Amino acid sequence: MTDPIMAAILFAAGVASGWINVLAGGGSILTVPVMVFMGMPGPVANGTNRIGIIAQNIFAVWGFFRKGFSDFRLSASLAACACVGAFFGANVGVQLDGVWFERTLALIMLGILITMMTGIGQKTVETGGAAKNLVLGHILFIGAGFWGGFIQIGVGLIQLPILNRVMGLDLVRANMHKVFVALMFSFVALGVFAFRSDIEWVLGIALAAGYAVGGWLGANSSISGGETLIKRVFYVALVGMAVKLLFF
Repeated sequence: MTDPIMAAILFAAGVASGWINVLAGGGSILTVPVMVFMGMPGPVANGTNRIGIIAQNIFAVWGFFRKGFSDFRLSASLAACACVGAFFGANVGVQLDGVWFERTLALIMLGILITMMTGIGQKTVETGGAAKNLVLGHILFIGAGFWGGFIQIGVGLIQLPILNRVMGLDLVRANMHKVFVALMFSFVALGVFAFRSDIEWVLGIALAAGYAVGGWLGANSSISGGETLIKRVFYVALVGMAVKLLFF
């Protein structure tokens, strides 16, 4: 497969993943397996994916800000906690390779699929309400950051229940904070992977371009009531990829 074709595939995967990531989380369950199927070692795919995550969340944060949704003080304090966890998580993730990476990836994909189908961790709260349980929320974000640094996949589905169920934020504002926090800890994770592993920078840029488009679309979809748009998206494909990683 030629590099232009790989780049085009990753761009398309990035658009879809960026959209899903902003709306709920779990979009990396598409891009990371695609890179693994292209022949990238686990840590390389894991690290390269962070380039796309950063681009996606830059555009997503900007999209929310333009629509009047921002609370950078709370976002920054949550991000600081998440960055601490991400540093340690990335140092673990960079060591996960081969068949164990693929099996871990497959099990995570199946878990996220169940979460996406059932809507676990989401509840309806009053729009615009103030955040509560701030101390507990910040502590939990250290753990969310660890997971984000470790493998990234599904970290949005960890952040959303913390922001929505624990801190009492409506889903739009939860997504607003989620994308800012993910942007910040992704810089930390990318630094660790770049230092301790290889990064496919050229393909990562193609992926980033797709993520940026998807992130912008996702931010606007979320604000306009796009929470229901993610239902049943990619379910069959996710099951197929998980089975492939586990058994073939």
